[in-house]
Amino acid sequence: MSGTVAVNTMSEAQALVKTPTVNRDLPQRLADFSTLAEGLDYAAQGVTGFNFYSGRGSLAHVLPHAELRRQALVTARKLLSSGLKRMDRVAIVAETGPEFVITFFACQYAGLIPCPVPYSMYIGGKDAYETRIAGMLKAADAHCIVTPAEQVESIRAAAAMAKVELVFTHEELAALPEALSKLQGFGGDDVAYIQYSSGSTSAPKGVLISQKAIMANARGMLVFGTQTKPTDRGFSWLPLYHDMGLVGFCLGPLMSQSSVDYLATTAFARRPGLWLKLISDNRCTISFSPTFGYELAAKRIGSEAAKLDLSCWRAAGIGGDMVRPDVLAEFTKALEVAKFAPNAFLPCYGMAESTLAISFPKSGTPIRVDHVDRKAVRQDNKAIPVAAGTADSRGYVVCGRIIAGHELEVRDGAGALLAEREIGRIFVKGPSLMSGYFNNPEATGEVIDARGFLDTGDMGYLLDGEIVITGRAKDLILHNGRNIWPQDIEWTAEQNAHLKSGDVAAFAIEGSDGDDEVVVLVECRATEIAEQETLRREVGKLVHQGSGVDCKVELVAPRSLPFTSSGKLSRAGARAKYLAGEMTVFAPQTE
Repeated sequence: MSGTVAVNTMSEAQALVKTPTVNRDLPQRLADFSTLAEGLDYAAQGVTGFNFYSGRGSLAHVLPHAELRRQALVTARKLLSSGLKRMDRVAIVAETGPEFVITFFACQYAGLIPCPVPYSMYIGGKDAYETRIAGMLKAADAHCIVTPAEQVESIRAAAAMAKVELVFTHEELAALPEALSKLQGFGGDDVAYIQYSSGSTSAPKGVLISQKAIMANARGMLVFGTQTKPTDRGFSWLPLYHDMGLVGFCLGPLMSQSSVDYLATTAFARRPGLWLKLISDNRCTISFSPTFGYELAAKRIGSEAAKLDLSCWRAAGIGGDMVRPDVLAEFTKALEVAKFAPNAFLPCYGMAESTLAISFPKSGTPIRVDHVDRKAVRQDNKAIPVAAGTADSRGYVVCGRIIAGHELEVRDGAGALLAEREIGRIFVKGPSLMSGYFNNPEATGEVIDARGFLDTGDMGYLLDGEIVITGRAKDLILHNGRNIWPQDIEWTAEQNAHLKSGDVAAFAIEGSDGDDEVVVLVECRATEIAEQETLRREVGKLVHQGSGVDCKVELVAPRSLPFTSSGKLSRAGARAKYLAGEMTVFAPQTE
């Protein structure tokens, strides 16, 4: 069918050849376009493109930028033939495949606003997934949703809840006729898409990103952040409905005419070493991950590391959650034999409300870890430097300077600017900021102040003009007059030999005296009561020694702690499930 992406047979798949890394006859341009469609028009004149790999590591689909443009134009006319009108919202289930990218750019050419929504089924099952998608459809006031055939049952159920009548599989969309009307794509002053942040729930807020914002952010990433060159090649297993996957490894690279190789997120989770193997095989130079991705790969790679050559990987970005220096050290040690260069690490900071990127360190320099006195952090909100290894110290990774053309401030609770090493709330301003939350002026007004600064909701401090993130403001625990970061409690508890990263969630609930009572949920794999009680006592002891907190340790079922779409632990979600009695608690702690 015209406008579809054919499924390759095995013999055809074997004959596929990935797109070249270098456009030898097309000069590189770095996001100096007025719209995403203009950027694709330019990239289509070259030979680069997107390449999609199967869970076994074989090349499954090749989508040169020229073919992406051709199919996007065809699909744009098919969308319009369904009765959709300019500026209507089109939700697209964002599987890691060519169909999603084609449909996203079809919307750009047709003047329709694409809204990427999650593909994966979350822990919580089918009903939770359908409720989540329905919430996104309602928030976007969507007119249509396009989905892979294997998800259509759940998507139709979600659409019914949201009263969205137009639901198409990619095959059904391809079967539609092409509208004869002239395409009227977006202009430079128009919207580009609606993004849902990783923390979105069943009542989510859609982040409205303009064409100017995506260009400003892509340019900041490409020029200031990764310093992209014509010889660079990307690799990503990040979900395309998340800002780091969509902007960092689809829209951004396209605006630099770079080739990118993709592996589905689920395939990475099953075989994290495949990420590193394909980087090695394809000589990829840029790939990002949240901290947990590096941790998982380091633990699983084993002797296979000796078969790899990662000397090509010059920008190993870390973002999306708190950057843990111990994990980076473990990864470096595990991949030293593969010639991974520790100076490749690029710890950065960003969020969907700023399109994606906010800050980057200088590329190719060693990561900087600032060791501070935890007591001063807790009691005085100050980052007092101490020597590494000092008792009751904590190391924070420095996440660089704000991208060019943007401003960053650290403020106290009254809104006053703070000096360096004083911990406060982080505010940012610049051309990358969202236009607002779609159809939600009240929520927009809560985060963007009269001066145009965005309240990020993150806490941190400045150090030599660079930003250091200490945590989320809403996660702070107030205990006996002290501010305690839940990450500190979690990381301390995870020192237990039977626990790993992501097994612990710490939060506060209001006690009878009005103070916060600290609850620590621990995923427990032990089946014997004696082993469970030993784990409970050991975790309580570790937390008391490390943070000076007497906490309530609750053992919960494995895989029961909730995570966001980008893999971050959702403490708010864990707290809500715990208070609602939705957690399976083993041998509840008695008073």
